[in-house]
Parts: sequence; C-alpha cells; structure tokens
Amino acid sequence: MRVALYVRVSTSEERGVQDVSNQLVPLRRLAEALQAEIVEEYVDRCSGGDSNRPEFQRMLGDVRARRFDVLLVWALDRFSREGILNTLRYLSVLRSHNVAIKSLQESWLDTRDSGMGELLIAIFSWVAEREKMRISERVKAGLRGKRNVGKRGKDKRPRRRSGYLMRWQKVKHS
Repeated sequence: MRVALYVRVSTSEERGVQDVSNQLVPLRRLAEALQAEIVEEYVDRCSGGDSNRPEFQRMLGDVRARRFDVLLVWALDRFSREGILNTLRYLSVLRSHNVAIKSLQESWLDTRDSGMGELLIAIFSWVAEREKMRISERVKAGLRGKRNVGKRGKDKRPRRRSGYLMRWQKVKHS
C-alpha cells in the first residue's frame, strides 16, 4: 500500500511553537505499523481556512495522478477547516480517485471502510469550521482589547513623529 502524509501547522516555526515533526513522526510510525510505503509528505504552514495552500493543492494533484492509495493525516482539522461542504468535496475527490483518508487522532476517520465514517466526517467538518471562527473571534477580541488600552499589535510600527509633534517635543524638552 502506498501512502502519503499531509500535515499542517497554522504558524511557521520561526513565529512560534508549532513544529511539523509533532505530526510527521507519529504519522510515519502509523505508516510503518500499516506496513505501507510513504511516497510523499506534504507540509503546509498556513491556515486551513481555505484551499490556497501550496502543498494541499500539490497533494490534490497527486491524488488525481493516483500516486498513492491512502492519505494519512493527524486529524481532520489539519486537513481542512473550510466547513462541511468543502471538506466533503475534497473527500469526494479522494474517493473518486480511489484514495482513502485515515486520521491518526480520530480512529473513526478511515474511508477505507464505509458507513458511520461519512456521517462523522460531516459532523467533525462542521466542528472544525466553528473552531476556526472561534479562533478568529478570540484574536479580534484580543486586538480590540489592546487598542482600548492604547496598545498596538506587534507588527505595527511606532508612529513616526514629524511636524507639529517634533516641534512640540523640542520645545517641551528644551
């Protein structure tokens, strides 16, 4: 059996704590336990909220080319956070090319077997989309809170003092 691994982290290693090896190492062990040959590893370092992920698109291209039989993922939310319809559409693409998906964290997610898996996929796709919305709301609330106390976000540069402010500063401190 030929397998591919798809992992996604929301932030780059330079920006924070997420390390792709936390997903890759256990997925490699799973492939070994399944006695499968790993033919490709796809790693995205971006949000799962849309499909404009380079490795995700490359993986879909390889699905269409039938380069592997099973796609191993850490969890469904690492595969997609685009909601029920889009996630089911991606799973349909996999199914139409006879490629199964198996999740390490969600033992029920194994499309090699049919049945309850399809219903659970719909439910967990919805949950992943809601989680994406909650994360966005928390970030926005945090930024509003900082603005309310006069702080700016990390990526904003301090305001350049020129004109009136510079003249006022020179007079005041002279």
